[in-house]
Amino acid sequence: MASDPSTRPSKRHRKGHDEESAERSAEKAGEGSPTSGKSPLVVFAHGAGAPSSSEWMIRWKKMLEEALGAVEVVTFDYPYISGGKRRAPPKAEKLVDYHLEVIKSALLKHPGHPLVLFGKSMGSRVSCMVASAGDVSISAIVCLGYPLKGMNGSVRDETLLKLTIPTMFVQGSKDSLCPLDKLEATIKKMKCMSNLHVIDGGDHSFKIGKKFLESSGSNQDGAERNAVKAILDFVIRAIKGN
Repeated sequence: MASDPSTRPSKRHRKGHDEESAERSAEKAGEGSPTSGKSPLVVFAHGAGAPSSSEWMIRWKKMLEEALGAVEVVTFDYPYISGGKRRAPPKAEKLVDYHLEVIKSALLKHPGHPLVLFGKSMGSRVSCMVASAGDVSISAIVCLGYPLKGMNGSVRDETLLKLTIPTMFVQGSKDSLCPLDKLEATIKKMKCMSNLHVIDGGDHSFKIGKKFLESSGSNQDGAERNAVKAILDFVIRAIKGN
């Protein structure tokens, strides 16, 4: 038997129902977040030599999603490495505009959520450049293996000294691209709230050597999980302070 046309929901009514469902989903996304209030929006940039599809990036993205209760952890590829390309990266300054486009797109998708920028190595440096430009409101920056030391051995601290946004550094104690004494001296000069978490025995990608693990009685997974806990504490403080 044919249904009565008068009982069918109109397109307008169906649209209204969808909008209400979307709103409920958005509200639910912010519930139960460890950071309290609205869950953070994370934009996570890769390093110079590996894209967002690398094993390291995928693993850390998953850890951050679980720990922060983020509405989304957005990863992306800079144009020089997208689509399987393997070209040398340009100067970090030339990546800022593209990085900012990704951020603005994510903010349109998740309005009202506190924005936290994460970066691996070069991606952290570009994140700091984006933040220092002041084009978007950012709650915190987390640098995973910041490349403080330039190719010629000089300390690249100019961008860091401009920052006014809470900034955290997670560094391996054996990272040749960021000697801890140089980073600690830089942190003392920074104007913003800052924090340093050291992964003992870790290299630029936090990989801990077998001999160090055996002598210290630690393990790779535990060291990285401790770093993630420290990141969560920092992000909570940064968001509450904004």
